[in-house]
Amino acid sequence: MISTQHHPHSSTRSSANGSTPLIRLDAVTKVFLTDEVETHALSGIHLDIRDGEYVSIAGPSGCGKSTLLSILGLLDTPSDGSYALKGNEVANLSFADRARIRNREIGFIFQSFNLIGDLTVFENVELPLTYRGMSAGDRKTLVTQALDRVGMAHRAKHLPSQLSGGQQQRVAVARALAGKPAILLADEPTGNLDSRNGEAVMNLLKELHAGGATICMVTHDERFAKHADRTVHLFDGRVVEDSRIAA
Repeated sequence: MISTQHHPHSSTRSSANGSTPLIRLDAVTKVFLTDEVETHALSGIHLDIRDGEYVSIAGPSGCGKSTLLSILGLLDTPSDGSYALKGNEVANLSFADRARIRNREIGFIFQSFNLIGDLTVFENVELPLTYRGMSAGDRKTLVTQALDRVGMAHRAKHLPSQLSGGQQQRVAVARALAGKPAILLADEPTGNLDSRNGEAVMNLLKELHAGGATICMVTHDERFAKHADRTVHLFDGRVVEDSRIAA
């Protein structure tokens, strides 16, 4: 168990490794102000995520898991503290730069799939790539590769409404993968699935990790948290435990 008070351990780990973490959060705090009430969603979070890790963020409802993921995904900004992605501090990025880095470096997998109903499976996966100024041929190659990896190439021309929940989530994983991001962020990826489909999606993420993907997943389900090789437990906006699964 590594308490949040023992942040020097992560620094030691980094220097011993001789490489910069893919993600480093240092004393990150997030405060929401509503009707003159301060809500401390995150309080002094220290977190390193290295290239190739599979990290699960666990904890009870309201502990700050989704807020943390929003900050990691550049969808929100800390109230205090620093966030470095690939060694670059993100606080000073312009809105356009944040959007560009989010599009190129981060793949999102949401609980509710977030597929666009009137686009085909192929078009849903292709959509984030259209913002990169990429040729149609290059986009087609990446989309086809991503759909192959999740076993959904045969459904490329279908609409989301023609798919089961498990199939829709596989398409959402393909969309996250297609642009070859530095990290996949998954927010309760099994939350809308039955146990069989949930297990299938978790096995898919495990395969992607085995293939070299870096994954950070929020889950309230202890069974699925165990798929990761490291679990960070949050409670009241603080890291209370950081444990690694022995190989």
